[in-house]
Amino acid sequence: MPHRKEREHSEGQEHSEQQEQQEQPKHPVFALAPDSFKGSMSAKQVCYAMERGLRRVFPLADFIHVPMADGGEGTVQSLVDATGGSLYQREVTGPMGETVKAAFGILGDGNTAVLEMAEASGIQLVTEATRNPLAATTYGTGELIKECLDRGIRRIIIGIGGSATNDGGAGMAEALGARFLDADGNELPRGGGSLSRLAAIDVSDLDARLAEAELIVACDVTNPLCGSNGASMVFGPQKGATPDMTERLDAALSHYADVAKRQLGKDVRNIPGAGAAGGLGAGLLLFTNAVLRRGIEIVIDYSGLRGKLASADYCFTGEGCIDGQTLFGKTPYGVALAAKELGVPVIAVAGKVGEGAEQLFDFGFDVILGITPAAAPLDQLLAEGPQNVERTCENIGRLFKLGIKNA
Repeated sequence: MPHRKEREHSEGQEHSEQQEQQEQPKHPVFALAPDSFKGSMSAKQVCYAMERGLRRVFPLADFIHVPMADGGEGTVQSLVDATGGSLYQREVTGPMGETVKAAFGILGDGNTAVLEMAEASGIQLVTEATRNPLAATTYGTGELIKECLDRGIRRIIIGIGGSATNDGGAGMAEALGARFLDADGNELPRGGGSLSRLAAIDVSDLDARLAEAELIVACDVTNPLCGSNGASMVFGPQKGATPDMTERLDAALSHYADVAKRQLGKDVRNIPGAGAAGGLGAGLLLFTNAVLRRGIEIVIDYSGLRGKLASADYCFTGEGCIDGQTLFGKTPYGVALAAKELGVPVIAVAGKVGEGAEQLFDFGFDVILGITPAAAPLDQLLAEGPQNVERTCENIGRLFKLGIKNA
């Protein structure tokens, strides 16, 4: 049996060690979940800039990088980066029939692919001189889907923003084996304009692998396929459609919806999101087992953001511009909501903090800061984006440290 003095010494030493452990400062954990800063940095590069700035103040902190996107441009890169996946390229048919190189990704699980229709059928692939929404096709998007199926992938995430097309996804379906025939049994030319002559849809050779494939479509618009709020009337003019063209295209998509309902037994005319990407939303619903979801929700799920936030003390997010429009499904808004579910403070940085940004404080944002140090030409601000993010995050970290000292 230990002597009383020995016991007292042992107990005192244990108490001293516990007190010392309690007094040891806890090293913070930062979850970094920004979108890209368009024209300046990818989301992954923003993560690195944020870390560099914060690490100057908290050299022993832990940093969790979760590059984000909202289903639009940059989604492939962000999900590949966030999951440790791989990028690939394939030559496909562009919107006006030309050959283009389109990127797609396979996520770190090896079982999920991610692609953006704009890579194959996007408006950035046409010029004012070449654009023609009557003839533009989504055939290349179908080729990308087929490439994923050929690689054994059966879960495909598709972002469908930024299209040059207005063909109801007919081109996409054609690339996967569907045939669109006129009254004489001849195949229609590609493009939405010819759908006014559609008499039959032949799906006998449609790729059988689509029946077992899960397509998750990032779709943030709620426009129906036809009518005053439909694909042609709302988005056609952006793609070069004259008033006469928009009328023709809307009538063609309306006829397409009628034929599809009669022959395929699916009525997609008024489904919210069917009008996305010139009706590609409708085409995916008609010819695949597609489910339409908000883009940011998809990225949050597949990046594992919630699980990574669970161990974080702070969450940093941001993108090129934060303003009142951020509330409509933009990346920082989705990140803030996810962080607030777990009680994690949210700090957002942006190249520009615009009108209406103050509304975001009611939706999970604790701090919103611009990174621009002074007025300068846009090309200079874009080039200096990484340094500006780094400096801003360092200053935020110094405020945190001051608060910790005075606590």
